[in-house]
Amino acid sequence: MNSNVLQTPIVYLKGVGPNRAETLQSELGIHTYQDLINLFPNRYIDKTQYYKIGQLQRTSSDVQIVGKIVNIKTVEQKKGKRLVAKFIDDTGEMELVWFRGQKWIRENLKLNIPYVIFGKVNWFNGTFSMPHPEMELWEDHEKGLKIYMQPVYPSTEKLANKGITNRVTNKLIQQLFLETKGRFKETLSPSLISELSLISKAEALFNIHFPKNQELLAKAQFRLKFEELFYIQLQLISKNLMHKQKIKGYNFDKVGTLFKTFYEQQLPFELTNAQKRVIKEIRADLGSNAQMNRLLQGDVGSGKTIVALMTMLLAIDNGFQACLMAPTEILANQHFMGIKDLLGDIGVNTALLTGSVKKSARKLIHEQLENGELHILIGTHALLEDKVAYNNLGLAIVDEQHRFGVAQRAKLWHKNDIPPHILVMTATPIPRTLAMSLYGDLDISTIDELPPGRKPIKTVHRYDSNRLKVFQFIRDEIKKGRQVYVVYPLIQESEALDYKDLMDGYESIARDFPMPDYQISIVHGKMKPADKDYEMERFVKGETQIMVATTVIEVGVNVPNASVMIIESAERFGLSQLHQLRGRVGRGADQSFCILMTGHKLSSDSKTRLETMVGTNDGFQIAEVDLKLRGPGDLMGTQQSGVLNLKIADIIKDNDILKTARYHALKILREDISLQKHPVILHAYTQLVKYKNIWNYIS
Repeated sequence: MNSNVLQTPIVYLKGVGPNRAETLQSELGIHTYQDLINLFPNRYIDKTQYYKIGQLQRTSSDVQIVGKIVNIKTVEQKKGKRLVAKFIDDTGEMELVWFRGQKWIRENLKLNIPYVIFGKVNWFNGTFSMPHPEMELWEDHEKGLKIYMQPVYPSTEKLANKGITNRVTNKLIQQLFLETKGRFKETLSPSLISELSLISKAEALFNIHFPKNQELLAKAQFRLKFEELFYIQLQLISKNLMHKQKIKGYNFDKVGTLFKTFYEQQLPFELTNAQKRVIKEIRADLGSNAQMNRLLQGDVGSGKTIVALMTMLLAIDNGFQACLMAPTEILANQHFMGIKDLLGDIGVNTALLTGSVKKSARKLIHEQLENGELHILIGTHALLEDKVAYNNLGLAIVDEQHRFGVAQRAKLWHKNDIPPHILVMTATPIPRTLAMSLYGDLDISTIDELPPGRKPIKTVHRYDSNRLKVFQFIRDEIKKGRQVYVVYPLIQESEALDYKDLMDGYESIARDFPMPDYQISIVHGKMKPADKDYEMERFVKGETQIMVATTVIEVGVNVPNASVMIIESAERFGLSQLHQLRGRVGRGADQSFCILMTGHKLSSDSKTRLETMVGTNDGFQIAEVDLKLRGPGDLMGTQQSGVLNLKIADIIKDNDILKTARYHALKILREDISLQKHPVILHAYTQLVKYKNIWNYIS
């Protein structure tokens, strides 16, 4: 059919009109026929069976019955009246009850004529009753489109108040099918339909709205979910492949002296198999003549920094410079100190550039950077400034990449004639399903094992009533020479409340751990950066035993001697944040502990989060639970969740369909990146790119 018909404004559909059109637009975003056809049901009520009154059970379930009304009466009650009709079939009798709209209903009910009624059955005073039933004359029911599995559509209070009930929505969609004759353009190629045994687009749309049975409904859902995910994957993978074809990258074709010297002489431990695999993947990118665009994800402590450093050495060996950008001065400083320490004196010139670097030092950095004497520059957003000019930047690494905007990262592209290779890193494990959907245009490397000898952190949940025992445990650990973090939640809506929580906690700890026996650092968001750094530094040097802080220490600080992490009001944190905070300990050789403190009142989600933290140290497992609890939009933030504005598919429940869709999209594009051999898909994909929304064109 002509796809332009589907762009017809909804006001022109028979049964809509200006008022209904306005309500449908404001409440459900339905502006055209297209939008209405893609309003998919939330669930279905099985109307494949007609019950007899004699078969009814006291289950309060929805049932459908054929019978007649034999009399109607109005019954007085304490407040107002109710309308009661006696409804019979050949096996018994029951009551139909209305508490509102009685005058109109009484005038329109017909006695002794067969009706089909549908609704929830109640048992009261020895009689079955059905309040406010859906009703249709048997004669009309026979003539109408048979809807065996009754769809239940998304709705709002305003829609209900304006009389746009589920039944009205259903009737409008029936009308739309009558006007379009149910002929919808195919959007998948015959070979794909055949290989996956998919039903046609027209059949899928009909059976998503009017399924005759569960089997046809399942086929319709699979077809539409596959299509939605397939086109999203096609877009992401196409972007990746085109990027590799169009954007040339510097070719790092040799493994030189610096890389070999570091690997053979400076490396303090054997690389894990996961690290070796990831370095191989990166080396393949760097020698491919295309710009690398790779996401490196790995749990806290999995050894991403070593991989980043060895990649930088490959760049230097091939005559290029490298930079590493971190979101905070503390983290940039930590990277700088760690990398300098690892490199030793093998002849690599490394510098740190942050907002607090003095003007004289900054001037020298700029000079050495431009004349090529400086090999590695580590810093914060300061690296993006226009005056930071490189002699020959070949590799840019971005740490904790979700903390930087797209525009900021793109600035790194313009730091050389040909864009440098890009490696973005995150210590926040991303579930595979989400990674395929959000980062499908990036190549992804995962370090999924920790270095050997690393002791798992012991995590326990304790209630506030156990606080004295917890304090005694802290004393025992400090006696052994260890250090302790005590973290309070940070909730943006109420900085005053957070500050009070933190100060109350600090005073409580200061009472139980008095000077001069104990020294306490305190860090929070209201402090000046210099004061914050001073307090952090005292803790890093071991001058204080306890660090009382808000979540500002979530990323960054590396204190191998800190072995205890106390998280206060742990129920107020998300799983990902709890896991990040726990990762601040367990960095030394000693056994480390994480104690989750809460009150006794906990929601079921809070209990699940705490049980997950106690049960596993695996960040990827934790990320999967987090995804199930919070959903993809919340997990990634609004900035990145737009791509997952799915109408019918669910990346958690439909994980298998997502994998199938990605496999077929990849297969088709690898064989035919221009899609010339797949004209049906090419046409649909062109429309997708044009309208920026998959459902704007696929009917």
